Amino acid sequence: MERFAINELIKWNEGKARKPLIVWGARQVGKTYLIKEIFAKRYYKDKYIYIDCKVEDEIREFCSNTASAEKIIEYISLRKGRSINENTLLIFDEVQECPNIVSALKYFCQDFRNIPVIAAGSMVRIKIQRETHKRGVKEAERFLFPVGKINQITVYPMSFDEFLFNSNKILYTKIEDLYKRRQGLDADIHKLALEYVYKYLLIGGMPEAVASFLDNGDLLEAREILKDLYDNYLSDMELYQASQESVLRSRNLFANIYKELNKENKSFSPSLIEEKSKTRDFATSINWLTLAHIVNQSYQLKEHIVLPLMMDNESNFRLFLGDIGMFSYQSGINASVFISNERETTLSGIFFENFIANELIAKGHKLFYWKGKGANEIEFIVESNNKIFPIDVKKGKGTLNSLGKFAEHNKFEYAIKVSKNNYGYDESQKLLTVPFYYFPFIAKDLKNQ
Repeated sequence: MERFAINELIKWNEGKARKPLIVWGARQVGKTYLIKEIFAKRYYKDKYIYIDCKVEDEIREFCSNTASAEKIIEYISLRKGRSINENTLLIFDEVQECPNIVSALKYFCQDFRNIPVIAAGSMVRIKIQRETHKRGVKEAERFLFPVGKINQITVYPMSFDEFLFNSNKILYTKIEDLYKRRQGLDADIHKLALEYVYKYLLIGGMPEAVASFLDNGDLLEAREILKDLYDNYLSDMELYQASQESVLRSRNLFANIYKELNKENKSFSPSLIEEKSKTRDFATSINWLTLAHIVNQSYQLKEHIVLPLMMDNESNFRLFLGDIGMFSYQSGINASVFISNERETTLSGIFFENFIANELIAKGHKLFYWKGKGANEIEFIVESNNKIFPIDVKKGKGTLNSLGKFAEHNKFEYAIKVSKNNYGYDESQKLLTVPFYYFPFIAKDLKNQ
């Protein structure tokens, strides 16, 4: 499968000011596949050295005891029986098992900047945080992150445009072309594109689940893979958290995202998970889940928005699952709904809101929503080129009722309504209507100013 993040790796590799690269991302989102199977094999062929810190015990042990890039290069060269120079790509995977490698990146940058180095791992930040704040660790022994000495990218589950590109490249190209020309699709093709949206809502973007579906077209098999991945995420919380209390809270929080959003007030409510609890009781769990890129946090904005966008109140926020397939699995809704005529009435709007949240995150946006008086709200607010773009998400053809109230307090370039409607623009309302399948392109354009 193709991953769009390959473009970021190519850009990094060709950069004149290239530094060692850290690739962040949740478990099983395809970091290793992207780095090794796509990037390394295409652009370095047989000139790369791949080190899995989970299984290569001797290298892990050596790197745990030194941050010297010179010593690490020499040791790996001797152990692998290969010379290492500016034409050799060094890949350190699963570096959460050896955080000292992250420290060593500072010295790779200072002393061997001509050698391309990539480090990757799913729980790196969390492992570093635990090592840094461990009791009894002296100040001089605390972990020092190589600030200013690294480049960074984050890999997310496959976004809808990636899913479509790998599922039906001809349809993807057609949609991309008409989007660039600011035109809608013909009715039949519009309907076909929406079918792919509903399949994506069910399968999500975890590469293993997507690959299974692409190989045999079996939605139920993809669903079984999602179940295993979901259970693995729950198991991870046991491995990478300090106390049993934080493990239980994190698991309960993760397992109740759908329940939190599927209520009239979608903002986080701790008492829904644990009776008489406060938001601060879940601070550690929220921090853990967001650092692990498992959950995405959206912050509430005041009635009058001030740029740059900043959260209004730490206690007012919403949480979304990082993968829409896992969200659909967590909801408990029967998989057949997504491909049946019942979906229009059965699927609630929060499925589409979680979908849009993930597309924004994948394109590099932070999440904000606007809450006015009464029931007035806008699901997402995006800042681009010092301008405000309110984004409303509708599962059907509904109207954007809160836009008038929003406009009383805020100036905006134009509002974006994302729904199953075809493309259109109402100049009098400054309202751009886009179908769900166009939104990844919109999110990318907004990020690119």
